[in-house]
Amino acid sequence: MAKYENLVTRFLKYVKTETRSNEDSTTIPSTQTQVEFIKELANELKGLGLQNVHISDESGYVFATLPSNLEDDANTKVVGFISHVDTADFNAHNVQPQIVENYDGESDIKLDEAGNFVLTTAEFPNLKNYKGHDLITTDGSTLLGADDKSGVAEIMSAMEYLQAHPEIKHGEIKVGFGPDEEIGTGADNFNVEDFGADIAYTVDGGPLGELEYETFNAAQAKLTFKGKDVHTGTAKNVMVNAIQLAINYQNSLPADEVPEKTEGREGFFHLFKFDGSVEEAHTTYIIRDHDRKHFEERKQLMLDIAERMNTELGEERVVIDLQDQYYNMREVLEKDMTAVDIAKEAMEDLGITPEIYPVRGGTDGSKISFMGLPTPNLFAGGENMHGRYEYVSTQVMEKATDVILEIVKLLAK
Repeated sequence: MAKYENLVTRFLKYVKTETRSNEDSTTIPSTQTQVEFIKELANELKGLGLQNVHISDESGYVFATLPSNLEDDANTKVVGFISHVDTADFNAHNVQPQIVENYDGESDIKLDEAGNFVLTTAEFPNLKNYKGHDLITTDGSTLLGADDKSGVAEIMSAMEYLQAHPEIKHGEIKVGFGPDEEIGTGADNFNVEDFGADIAYTVDGGPLGELEYETFNAAQAKLTFKGKDVHTGTAKNVMVNAIQLAINYQNSLPADEVPEKTEGREGFFHLFKFDGSVEEAHTTYIIRDHDRKHFEERKQLMLDIAERMNTELGEERVVIDLQDQYYNMREVLEKDMTAVDIAKEAMEDLGITPEIYPVRGGTDGSKISFMGLPTPNLFAGGENMHGRYEYVSTQVMEKATDVILEIVKLLAK
């Protein structure tokens, strides 16, 4: 029998609920499906016996408390564990997870019956790391949702285990499940005081051992290009093609500083939306860099290109709305590495090698850390996240739950 008997069952149930976020929404959470799912999690937390379970009107988060069982916890840090409930912008309706038992580490995994979508070690070499594991995959038509319902399931299962094993001594524990991480707004209204932790962890990372405390600095730029549409027969010196303006803008950015040509701490500009007509076109970029100085230079370049184009056009035809999203949490955490050191010790105690490197992304912990609550990121197990080739190992999910419990134990000593 598995140590966490409800972990996999819980996860399979969670992923079958569609909870995509929507960046065009003006509500918090951004979708009603997230609202309903968070209510279900609140009821589950209550059923496990956690206290002070409440959903914040301000942020949409559900918070809960597992009280300390120490005789004297005055010097024990209150620890929090946080995961997000939303999934990325990929089909998430009718998720049908499949279990590949005792994977041999070599074979192709056919996701759909027709074999149109296949997990191969040639294309996804990380599969070789999972020999002997039970893998949960998609059926090729949807994402899986391990980002971050694996984290939700792991935290919930850890709390269930602690309730069933009162002999495990622990201080006060806080739990938070929130919306809209995938659209970068979920932690905007996170209430650190209401949460009430001294240190926290997002359980939102990838493969076994990931421990992240260095993220990108991140911004998003939305551009509108205003054209003038006239008949092509009489267009000379009159027509202004908004599509061409958008192309000219894109061509003014460094061609090699894009995600597909960068790695490690190399930053980038990423054009990920483009639509429009001669009359008006729209583009959306994300800007990423680990170095704050280079990050600010990237943003300034985008503003400068828009200004130069408008000057050349003799009027404002390029409108840019540039907003910061989050910052590199290392700026906060390197001042006090307690949370990172404890997580590292917990993994080492369990025979897990911590994999610490600058993550080419961000988590809700990026924003929460800058709010005053140090929040590094722990692995949750997912691979190939945000698409049809996503999968997760049940054994890695169990180890992620082990790490949560080991952190709790270390803090109680």
